[in-house]
Amino acid sequence: MASFIKEISFRWSDLDPNFHVRHSAYYDFGAQHRIEILEELGLTLKVMQTQGFGPVLFREECVFRKELKLSDKIFLHTKTSKMKADASRWSIVHEFRREDDTLCAVITVDGAWMDTKLRKLASPTPKIAIEALSIFPKSDDFVGL
Repeated sequence: MASFIKEISFRWSDLDPNFHVRHSAYYDFGAQHRIEILEELGLTLKVMQTQGFGPVLFREECVFRKELKLSDKIFLHTKTSKMKADASRWSIVHEFRREDDTLCAVITVDGAWMDTKLRKLASPTPKIAIEALSIFPKSDDFVGL
């Protein structure tokens, strides 16, 4: 599998005054897709709550290349671009592509796993997180940290 792919539909509320998708909607779609993928891989919110850990982001950046409009048919492609061997730190990339494969935007997030009780980075990385991220498709330019 080259990436997790999801077709997304825009709502009227996702538009800005210029009638194209507002900048913050991109981040919302990326965050939702990450959680859906983790759920699909067995790393559910319930599991994270029970085991006392969750993802924490250090950086989230979007590069906008082509404007998106309400009627556009868009596919969100998600994969890892960097990761430590123990999955303690990672980068995930979301590509927003039109159905003709035109790249419209790229979100990159850098993150880790946080112990929600101690409120610091989880050490060691929970086994289920390592297993989930090991299944994640990797980008063509993937880098092991």
